[in-house]
Amino acid sequence: MRPTRFLPLLLTTFLAVGTVQADEVQVAVAANFTAPIQAIAADFEKDTGHKLVAAYGATGQFYTQIKNGAPFEVFLAADDTTPAKLDSEGDTIKGSRFTYAIGTLALWSAKDGYVDAKGQVLKDNTFQHLSIANPKAAPYGLAATQVLDKLGLAAQVKGKLVEGQNITQAYQFVSTGNAELGFVALSQIYKDGKVTSGSAWIVPANLHDPIKQDAVILSKGRDNPAAAALVEYLKGPKAAAIIQAYGYQR
Repeated sequence: MRPTRFLPLLLTTFLAVGTVQADEVQVAVAANFTAPIQAIAADFEKDTGHKLVAAYGATGQFYTQIKNGAPFEVFLAADDTTPAKLDSEGDTIKGSRFTYAIGTLALWSAKDGYVDAKGQVLKDNTFQHLSIANPKAAPYGLAATQVLDKLGLAAQVKGKLVEGQNITQAYQFVSTGNAELGFVALSQIYKDGKVTSGSAWIVPANLHDPIKQDAVILSKGRDNPAAAALVEYLKGPKAAAIIQAYGYQR
């Protein structure tokens, strides 16, 4: 009878240990990766018990916040240069940095049929406003300016540019009709092999520098098991399937 009497106590003890081992991880997430990380977060919590708490914004702005002591423990950037810079400045856990996704740029309009499959609408120049993210803070904005330069259109459209602080705001300018079209992250308008709304030109990768997006554990995440668990989870098959469903490469 003794083992039976102590069984509830043992179960309670095991449950308590499980609760103690579950941690939160504070993550700075590049705005273009909002939808994928929200889907990944649900699976991550279900599979590991850890909770992901995300903030979304421009990579350049996150760099400034991290340098000023923001409490982020993991950084999912929209480029590879910013995490590398933080690495060199001693703000990360050495060896934790890796490329979690390679982004794709798209020219998008909320209107069906407005953007053709080859981006000729840019050269036609009949639009009044072209939305891009701030190229100094957002890698997708920088890629957009590279495309315009390579196509010889930078001077032609300069007076029509509407600049968002990050790629989310650039998308919002188009989705609300404040700009007829804009350069956005493909992940914002794409799911499971197709553009989900409006019309788009998927920009060829040879028109801009590769958008390699790196993740890194920051110094504040050194002693948090959830930070290490998240980085490992992002390398796994479940996360990879979600990332690719939103149009990223691995």
